[in-house]
Amino acid sequence: MSNLSTGTTAAAEPATSVERPRRRGRGLAHGLVDDLGEKIRSQQLRPGDKLPTESAIMQAYGVSRTVVREALSKLQAGGLVETHHGIGTFVLQPRAPGMFRLEASDIATTVDVLAVLELRISLETESAGLAATRRTEEQLAALRDALDDFERNVAVAGDTVAPDFRFHLQIAQATGNPYFADIMSHLGTTIIPRTRITAIRNHDRRGEYLSRVNREHEEIYAAIARGDPDSARAAMRIHLTNSRERLRVAQEAAQRESKAPAQGGEEPSA
Repeated sequence: MSNLSTGTTAAAEPATSVERPRRRGRGLAHGLVDDLGEKIRSQQLRPGDKLPTESAIMQAYGVSRTVVREALSKLQAGGLVETHHGIGTFVLQPRAPGMFRLEASDIATTVDVLAVLELRISLETESAGLAATRRTEEQLAALRDALDDFERNVAVAGDTVAPDFRFHLQIAQATGNPYFADIMSHLGTTIIPRTRITAIRNHDRRGEYLSRVNREHEEIYAAIARGDPDSARAAMRIHLTNSRERLRVAQEAAQRESKAPAQGGEEPSA
């Protein structure tokens, strides 16, 4: 890959000299993450540098806006960059060694995911309440963008985990307390249990399931938008409690299904 030469301040114009990865499909996003992540870790991109615009990256890599946004969401979830709505995406200071982080391998079972959801209920309920009283118009617009991305990806059966996580991370950022956002960034996208629910059992159609999630997100957004902290806390608690219940039901269904062959191979009743 060729070097990305950028300025070191927000006012600097980012360069767009990048090569296209050879991967296809969803692998394009991973290739973009790998390439930009390596440039950040090797200090070719330094803290404070502004990344090229989405359009410039699309043109340079020959990928869609969805791929670029998925890659940027993953970089943000990894604590490598931070996006300021309407301004751009900037490289962050690297994390100190040994900082807390949950990796996918740490959340290996449904029990682990349920435990993380309990943590999220405690953390994000208050985060939503604070965001309702402290958010800026810029942060509200960023939340709207994340929800719109989520809805677009539902319609085309694309990746919904990245915009889902971005929505929750931006709520944490809107608290004005950097520790909320730090904890969410360290947790990363592994806290989104959707892929595990699907892996356990496709209990209902994907579109219907994600539409319910989207409605819950919209309730949280509406409360934050109108500056109602009590309703924002309640909406977030309902959303995460529902997520926990959906996962619990899926786990029980999978357990029943796994016992079915021993009982004559019949499918469990719906």
